Amino acid sequence: MTIAARVAAQAKINLGLRVLAREAGGYHQIETVFARLALADVVEVRITDGARKLDVRGGDTGPLGKNLALRAALAFISATGWPPGFTISLQKNIPIGAGLGGGSSDAGAVLRALNALAPHPVEEHELLRIAAPLGADVPFLTSTAALALAWGRGERLLRLPPLPQRSVALVQPGFTVSTADAYGWLDASRESTPIEPRLTGAEALASWESISRFTENDFEPVIAKRHAGLVGVVSSLRAAGASLARMTGSGSTVYGIFVLPPDAKALAERVPGTVIVTSTVQQVEAVERIRA
Repeated sequence: MTIAARVAAQAKINLGLRVLAREAGGYHQIETVFARLALADVVEVRITDGARKLDVRGGDTGPLGKNLALRAALAFISATGWPPGFTISLQKNIPIGAGLGGGSSDAGAVLRALNALAPHPVEEHELLRIAAPLGADVPFLTSTAALALAWGRGERLLRLPPLPQRSVALVQPGFTVSTADAYGWLDASRESTPIEPRLTGAEALASWESISRFTENDFEPVIAKRHAGLVGVVSSLRAAGASLARMTGSGSTVYGIFVLPPDAKALAERVPGTVIVTSTVQQVEAVERIRA
């Protein structure tokens, strides 16, 4: 029988995102609050005798060599010497390039699945060490935290108690944003402005109300200067009753937090862009071993 596992690769939103100092190597230090969503890709990993294969359905994830799920599997092999081979199947449900962590969630799911199947699994802190070089979102999406404060390059995580579940409307406003461009625009806007590191205290993240008051996304103003439609999306979500409306990551998706599930059809009529309604989660779905 083939050894295999299935796991939901859940999307994320940034409830707050501050970009701090730029390192000599070009990387930026960040401070962010990650929250997981019910919206998820489906990842299946099968152990093979030596073949290494990736099958993607539901979206174009770009060149094979840059796919984070494949890179995660190779990183696990490099760190542990196992498995001899694998087949990864991805069913893409998370919009690609939208700031929702789709590729990073796939990478995290692959790492969790391989570790669950491994004859000698590593501790979570070691799994997060493997995840860290893959991207700032990957350690959180490899962890089993539903809500966390992260800083550094995303590798330093403080797990937070999950907040009450809320409905989330995700709006893709019809334009995309290159992450490299977003950082470049932000750096240019700060050329004469000193950056003051300010780690958000966990006490300010204990409720939806305090998160709305004490957090922000540093990218949002610079993206809005170049894409005026962003402001309209945020305003429309607030007018529809969202207690918090903000861009996630470096864009371009905007989310609205609702106490009660919004009417997706009615929301799509008043908000410019493609609308997906999902929710936050209070726990991360476990890896499921399957027969394959």
